[in-house]
Amino acid sequence: MKLNELADNPGARKARKRVGRGIGSGLGKTAGRGHKGQKSRSGVTVKGFEGGQMPLHRRLPKRGFNSISRKSFSVVNLDRVQEAIDAGKLDASAPVTAEAMVAAGLVRRIRDGVRLLGTGELKAKVAFRLQGASRAAVAAVEKAGGSVELVGLDGKAVAAGAAEQG
Repeated sequence: MKLNELADNPGARKARKRVGRGIGSGLGKTAGRGHKGQKSRSGVTVKGFEGGQMPLHRRLPKRGFNSISRKSFSVVNLDRVQEAIDAGKLDASAPVTAEAMVAAGLVRRIRDGVRLLGTGELKAKVAFRLQGASRAAVAAVEKAGGSVELVGLDGKAVAAGAAEQG
């Protein structure tokens, strides 16, 4: 084999369509754009235009409400926490914080905080210091002998009435 013999498989590379290159090419003169009109000109994008008919995106009703102050939590289930403790990635004797969960690989990023959800079973006695927890998660942690303390992202405790965030 020589360098000048290297080639792709036949048909692996397709030549691009060169429009407007003379009548003999089959794509000369109007270059496949037809005659006159808005779409024969350059720089035209008519996305969603339906010829004066009310476009689909305006015919359909607006639904729901998106709050601009909504918090986006990273969520972790109890069974994943137990797996991390069993694997030695999470220390059950120290308080489990959002930063500890990131270090253990339970969540990728903290966002507006980490919220604990109650799916699965927790066997270890763990003290959590997180930004949110569901009622089921709090009940399961307390049943295992642990505790859940809700804190802000700055680490300071939040009001007791805000036990279930999100």
